[in-house]
Amino acid sequence: MDVLHERCAGLDISKKDAKACVRTPSTKRRGSFITHTTTWGSTTNQVLALRDHLLAAEVTLVVIEATSDYWKPFYYLLAEELNVILVNARQVKNLPGRKTDVSDAAWLAQLGSHGLVRPSFVPDQPVRELRDLTRARTQMTRERGQIAQRLEKLLEDTGIKLAAVASDIMGVSGRAMLEALITGERDPQILADLARRKLRNKIPELTEALTGRFRDHHAFLARLYLDQYDQLTGAIGRLDERIEEAMAPFRPALDLLDTVPGINQAVAEVIIAETGGDMSRFASAGHLASWAGVCPGHHESAGRTKTTKVRPGNPYLKGALRLAAFGAARTKDTYLQARYKRLTARRGPLKALVAVEHSIITAIWHMLTDNVPYRELGGTYFTQRDPERAARRAITALNQLGYTVTLNPIEGAA
Repeated sequence: MDVLHERCAGLDISKKDAKACVRTPSTKRRGSFITHTTTWGSTTNQVLALRDHLLAAEVTLVVIEATSDYWKPFYYLLAEELNVILVNARQVKNLPGRKTDVSDAAWLAQLGSHGLVRPSFVPDQPVRELRDLTRARTQMTRERGQIAQRLEKLLEDTGIKLAAVASDIMGVSGRAMLEALITGERDPQILADLARRKLRNKIPELTEALTGRFRDHHAFLARLYLDQYDQLTGAIGRLDERIEEAMAPFRPALDLLDTVPGINQAVAEVIIAETGGDMSRFASAGHLASWAGVCPGHHESAGRTKTTKVRPGNPYLKGALRLAAFGAARTKDTYLQARYKRLTARRGPLKALVAVEHSIITAIWHMLTDNVPYRELGGTYFTQRDPERAARRAITALNQLGYTVTLNPIEGAA
């Protein structure tokens, strides 16, 4: 194979150290190469010493395998003066039975010298900082939801079925009832009278649901859960403020994404943080969809294409797209809702949601590439695209119900 980088280095990184293999041309035999592997610590001074070592070896490419978060100090320091690429571990697997840290480093150097690895997307520092903020908010929001679930299970242990009547036990009414229970109130009628707004219409059901055996043990745990819930709510609020400041350079892209059905501000912030808001690094909308993990993989054998699951992609971006797809499927008179309903009947709701996610990420690529807002095609897009087919399907459905149909076109209708 052609050699693209005669002097190449591969780094196999762990928590404590890294194996660095430098692959250089042999001085004794033309066309052959020699490898020299050394071990370096993961501290900053050791990484800087490794950088000097690689500069002295005049390497033109350094290949680093993405291992947890241990690659970050190596990548950030080496990339200041060297050509460094980060590669996906799934794409550079070594041969089974021959896997050691030293052989992995040599394997990375060999793949890099022949140009057989594709670099992963590592954003610039402003985008990385924005990613840290949005991912922390996502994690805290998930933890807050888990606390609400623990509190609901605690109420189930007492026989109180508040969640069966109130849709959100952490709402204004639910919090008032929980606080009263913690302070010692046990009368179901008094507790039910704490309901607010529309929930007051369900006072008889609440009185029945709030009858249980709530003891001091449950009050202690409920107080603990509520304090933890409030603490996370405050932290999420501070993150929102910080994200608002960090999003200032990306405000035009944020305004464009806000025009897509199903995308709110929080989802748009995650999309921009994960993609960087710059579509030039993705060759096409298909590349972006593949990177996000919202398109099926390829599995062809003996001339037959087999069905496969969606590819693994960016989990944070995929989660944001799933929320956007849920919202778009519930937005009336939109193309995305029509697409979801059309595919649900044939492929099921899960595959229909993935298709909507793919449509959303495709639209996002074109919007941010051309700097144009989302163009709504309407909920009747598929009907208007082939009106004769839609008419035949409707007539067939009515015939199956035992009706005879006579069509009389409306004057002026399309």
